[in-house]
Amino acid sequence: MLLVVIAVVGCSSSSQPFDVAEVAGSSTPDFEFEIPAGAGLALDAGNPLEILPAELRAEVGQSIEIVNVDDRGHLIGPWFVGAGETLRQEFTSPGEFIGTCTVHPSGEIRVIVEGG
Repeated sequence: MLLVVIAVVGCSSSSQPFDVAEVAGSSTPDFEFEIPAGAGLALDAGNPLEILPAELRAEVGQSIEIVNVDDRGHLIGPWFVGAGETLRQEFTSPGEFIGTCTVHPSGEIRVIVEGG
C-alpha cells in the first residue's frame, strides 16, 4: 500500500497548513461533495454555485471525497479536481488553509483541521 502525503501549501494565507494522505480502501468518507455536470457552464452564465461550504471543519483522521462529474477542472482550496476525477484525502495533521474555491459564491474556502 502506497500513501502519498502532501503538505498543503501554496496559495494559502495560513501560517500552519495541514497535511493530507490519499485514502486507500473503500471506507466511507466523512465529507462527500459532488461537482455536477454543467457546473462550469453555470458559472460562465453568472450563476453562483454553493457546492461546498465557505468553511469546512474537520478532525485529524477524518476524510473528504470530492467527485467532479463536470467537463472541466475546479480549484477547491488546496485541491485541484480535474474533469471526471475523484479526490479522496485523509486529514493527517491539524492546520488551516484559506484559498480559492471555484464552486462557492464567495470564491473562497477555509479548511480547518483540528485535533492531533
